[in-house]
Amino acid sequence: MQRIACSERDDWQTTAENAGFAFHTIDGERYWDERAYYAFTLDEIERDIEAPTGEIDGMCLELAGRAVKDEQYLRRLKIPQAFWDLIAASWRRKDPSLYGRLDLKFSGSGPAKLLEYNADTPTSIFEAAVFQWTWLEQAIERNIIPKRADQFNSIHDRLIEAWTTIGANHPLHLTGLTGNAEDAGTLAYLEDTAAQAGLKTTLLDIEEIGLRNDGQFVDLDERPIALAFKLYPWEWMFHDAFGKNLSSAPTQWIEPPWKAILSNKGILPLLWEMFPGHPNLLPAYFEDDPQAAQLGSSFVRKPIYSREGANVELVSAGITLVAEQGPYGAEGFIRQALAPLPNFSGQYPVLGSWLVDHTPCGLSIREDENPITGNTSRFLPHAIL
Repeated sequence: MQRIACSERDDWQTTAENAGFAFHTIDGERYWDERAYYAFTLDEIERDIEAPTGEIDGMCLELAGRAVKDEQYLRRLKIPQAFWDLIAASWRRKDPSLYGRLDLKFSGSGPAKLLEYNADTPTSIFEAAVFQWTWLEQAIERNIIPKRADQFNSIHDRLIEAWTTIGANHPLHLTGLTGNAEDAGTLAYLEDTAAQAGLKTTLLDIEEIGLRNDGQFVDLDERPIALAFKLYPWEWMFHDAFGKNLSSAPTQWIEPPWKAILSNKGILPLLWEMFPGHPNLLPAYFEDDPQAAQLGSSFVRKPIYSREGANVELVSAGITLVAEQGPYGAEGFIRQALAPLPNFSGQYPVLGSWLVDHTPCGLSIREDENPITGNTSRFLPHAIL
């Protein structure tokens, strides 16, 4: 694994905007950054990233299967009891999952370590699936990177295949917070992949969903929402005004309700409890668990529910190194062993390993001068050399 400085394409911004990648720059700062790329060997990709990603996903599915049969798991994950049956029924029906992203620490030596699982509403998929592939092709053509370069990236084709399995020729509604540029771009891309798979798509804001007297969710044209992709977290849905209607409405949601188990930092101590010593896991405990003392005075403190690094605290030898502010933490915290990210030229990268229909199929990289990856962390492309 190397970080290699390189020339950027002189027309990258125009290329991004023509591709619908409007959020390449956020608040005047680069989000997409191709002034460098991360290079991996094929062995690193296959042995250290792809294989562990599949294994970790399998462990997560085993955890979900246990959780729906044992309320103690759901209680420890702070999932409201009113939705336990909804989650269990979704698991028993084998409601399909479209995608997810594991965030991994990897430096090129030693096993990759799971930092967290973005199992419910991962973004950055357009830039991972499409725009970094465009970069690869054009960078090869323009002699910016070696001709032999390749990329771990079959995300786009996998998404189309997955949509075909989920509901080819069926109406699909896609919803989320469309006023957010990144969410809107993610929804537009996923809508395009669904349309390529033959689904009849409608995109609407989450606030435009209505509830009919018969308990059916409907769109602005009063059409029933039978199948819906939501870029909106389950924990928010549970607490929204329409949350009480989720269990009775017949809508099939993607991601499914059982993903609420996995989109939760509480899975980190539960996975460690189930698979102690696994080479791709870091020791982790709920903060109120006496065993958390085993981590000593160096650990990462994470809210059970949190997004974009908010309310995450890095503590080393009892001293807080970095603490991000945010609105999360009311449900409690977990502590995870401190595993500092590698430092490449003053940058701290986190690897995002993508799964589509539970198949590892791509890699994205976010880096920052801050060792906590956040909303403003830059996206860099990668190549296999």
